[in-house]
Amino acid sequence: MNYKDTLLMPNTEFAMRGNLPKREPAMQTEWEDMDLYNKVQEKNAGKPQYILHDGPPYANGDIHMGHAMNKVLKDIIVRFKGMNGYQSPMIPGWDTHGLPIENALQKAGVNRKEMTVAEFREKCAEYAMEQVNSQREQFKRLGLLADFENPYITLLPEYEAAQIRLFGSMAEKGYIYKGKKPVYWSPSSESALAEAEIEYYDKKSPAIYVAFRVVDGKDTLTSDDHFVIWTTTPWTIPANLGIAVSDELTYTRIEHEGKGYIVAETLVEEVTAALGWTDYTVSGSWNGRDFEYMTAQHPLYDRTSLVILGDHVTADATGLVHTAPGHGEDDYRVGQAYGLDVLCPVDDRGYMTDEAPGFEGLFYEDANKQIGMKLEENGYLLNLKFIKHSYPHDWRTKKPVIFRATPQWFASIKDFREDMLREIEEVNWVPEWGMTRLYNMVRDRGDWVISRQRAWGVPIPIFYAEDGTEIITNETIDHIANLFREHGSNVWYEREAKDLLPAGFTHPNSPNGEFRKELDIMDVWFDSGSSHAGVLEERENLRRPADLYLEGSDQYRGWFNSSLSTAVATTGKAPYRNVLSHGFVLDGDGRKMSKSLGNTIAPNDLVKQYGAEIVRLWVASVDYQSDVRASHDNFKQVSEVYRKMRNTIRFLLGNLNGFEPSMRVAFDDMPEADRFMATKLKQLQTKVVKAYDEFDFMAVYHLVHNFCVNELSSFYLDFTKDILYIEREDDLRRRAVQTVMYDAVVLLTKLLAPILPHTADEAWKEVPGKSEASIFLTDLEEVATLTADEQALLEKWSKFLVFRDDVLKAIEIARGEKLIGKPLEAKLILAPKAETADLLNTIDNVSQLLQVSQVEWAETADVDYATTKITVMKADGAACARCWTYSTELGQNEEHPELCPRCASVIG
Repeated sequence: MNYKDTLLMPNTEFAMRGNLPKREPAMQTEWEDMDLYNKVQEKNAGKPQYILHDGPPYANGDIHMGHAMNKVLKDIIVRFKGMNGYQSPMIPGWDTHGLPIENALQKAGVNRKEMTVAEFREKCAEYAMEQVNSQREQFKRLGLLADFENPYITLLPEYEAAQIRLFGSMAEKGYIYKGKKPVYWSPSSESALAEAEIEYYDKKSPAIYVAFRVVDGKDTLTSDDHFVIWTTTPWTIPANLGIAVSDELTYTRIEHEGKGYIVAETLVEEVTAALGWTDYTVSGSWNGRDFEYMTAQHPLYDRTSLVILGDHVTADATGLVHTAPGHGEDDYRVGQAYGLDVLCPVDDRGYMTDEAPGFEGLFYEDANKQIGMKLEENGYLLNLKFIKHSYPHDWRTKKPVIFRATPQWFASIKDFREDMLREIEEVNWVPEWGMTRLYNMVRDRGDWVISRQRAWGVPIPIFYAEDGTEIITNETIDHIANLFREHGSNVWYEREAKDLLPAGFTHPNSPNGEFRKELDIMDVWFDSGSSHAGVLEERENLRRPADLYLEGSDQYRGWFNSSLSTAVATTGKAPYRNVLSHGFVLDGDGRKMSKSLGNTIAPNDLVKQYGAEIVRLWVASVDYQSDVRASHDNFKQVSEVYRKMRNTIRFLLGNLNGFEPSMRVAFDDMPEADRFMATKLKQLQTKVVKAYDEFDFMAVYHLVHNFCVNELSSFYLDFTKDILYIEREDDLRRRAVQTVMYDAVVLLTKLLAPILPHTADEAWKEVPGKSEASIFLTDLEEVATLTADEQALLEKWSKFLVFRDDVLKAIEIARGEKLIGKPLEAKLILAPKAETADLLNTIDNVSQLLQVSQVEWAETADVDYATTKITVMKADGAACARCWTYSTELGQNEEHPELCPRCASVIG
């Protein structure tokens, strides 16, 4: 007789190999065919909502690793919430306006000069939707569960209409105004920029010391004295109208070669060293206020510069600040206090205008040299050298920006700043430092410049009367919003101003009925920052505030910030209750991924090579709240962990062959080892659910992986083979083990489902007795707190496992010394220490639990371990031909002499 045929070996359709790149697309098609997203929403209808509001990625180009990490993190949360008592809709979004799309079209050969603005915008919209559709398919391939058929897109008419109404609400409250102020200006983009659109890179700049000769010294200084300033922007000297000093600083005169030079007293040594002066004397002492309203000769032109007080002046450089109100925020502010003009002799493209005589037509950076030469010719250039320093750049073109005063539309942050700061303190920030970061940004930021001089964006819905009076009323806003909802924002460019106004509209400042419209568009951050109104308030199954905003750490200056600004301005409340941020994805060496460096890893390529599951598991495995590294070695390591998890689930399913939930053994009727494992499952669920709730997916990854490796594979699944394979199919002990395995596979697949949705759903199809078509149509069962008896069970068996570790060490040594081969060839002589002896006296089937053939107790043994002394020797008797356990009772059954009594009984 072939006894192998009598064993109850594992059997399952759940394959050993995932073959993920081929299997996943078929499963995703199945999810679409069954409308899984909407079925999950129906399943959870009536439950408390958990709203994760998706920040819109920019619709241009293939997705990158940052996109992949962001979207997978969101999907993990949404899937978990959907299985844990919440209705958690997921509406994906896209940001579609802005300069990159304009640039992409021009690179593709579109000549915008040959078409109207409306025609060019139509091209932009077509391109943007192509990008949306491409990225949508790439996101779907990552296995995301979202309403991809009904996303929000910032170019859609209904979204633009909601944005117009939000803008109107801010205007009604008095928060929108037009002014000529210095703003970040990008000559490369020919547009104003918001703070969120600025990045800092090192730049080489000329640093000059310039002397301004005193004209009116108020009987304190003479015409031989000079105020000394230092600047790294010589091109702004033509715009100089003042010199700022501080009333908190003491100033002195450096006398050199018959002339006097005024600097801060504490900076004399620094300035003279920089100028290379060794032959000098110091005289006089004045407070900055003593210089107020003095005048100095402009070093280039026949005009004077006013000496003023400024609270922004510090003891740096010279202690005096060159002030050009048209080219600096502090300069503008202090200049306004003293009635200085806002002179800005630089045009949109960065070229000097005729307001800078002698330098008109020069690009501002090229003007630096010419201005330096003229200053030297006039005798006012004291020193010039080049320095490398951090300088603001346009985040899109990566080229330097300038401060430039232009007429712009602003949102007056100062009017609701305190409300924003209050709301920031009410939000839960993960990590905690996020609160401090955004708080400081809002506390220190100026008013928000919201206008842009571009074509592709949402128009600023403002009209002008014949005399230039700005027209923005509830009536006009409501009418424009309705027009945009019906026709889209392109109607603004397709119709004349009078045709965009409400029928019969009149205004006292337009006696002839003539009007014109604003041609600037809104900052794209205003677009995406309006999503709480355009999505959370507009969609029936959503609400404001959202429970969670989750984006990269760069969004403290971006979407987190703009969303907070528009929401607090219009509702007084933050649009989110929790904000979670993640770091950036770097290469394996910790460098920023860059096409120029050739160190990028594309999610599309990873999915083709490893499968989406490996990308998702990698996301769960890293400390995503910091910057993370990604390399193929990382994904290979994660693949090994995936293989272990998959094979554990496969082993569990294989041993449930022939089992149905109706065959379950009650907890109290189980042997103690099985009750211990059932309690460990309960403990695992408690820990994992807590980790999910705290967004600690790395803990989920390690908890589940360690459970598969340690509690299951190394212990429970190992010793229970002797029960599952050997005993009769309906044996109580075997059914108890199957009950635990059934609970284990159900729990593991549900706990892993948010991270590994394809694998979990594939496994779910093989779970006995399941009725739901997808694991995502099930819920995690609630887990009660461990009872005192269960706690005692864990403590007792944890001690047993420590003892078992000592035994395994002894067996391994014996195998190394060739005393035995397999553990079943061993006989153990144990001399346990008192506490261990008491423990073992309460545990049945010790030899089976240790996977040896025989155990004997003795007063002493050869090797001393922490819990017991152990001697390992060859087992007595011979191996049973069916269970491989050594026995001295072979031959007692005439029909099956090769079998031990247990196996003979099972077969009999």
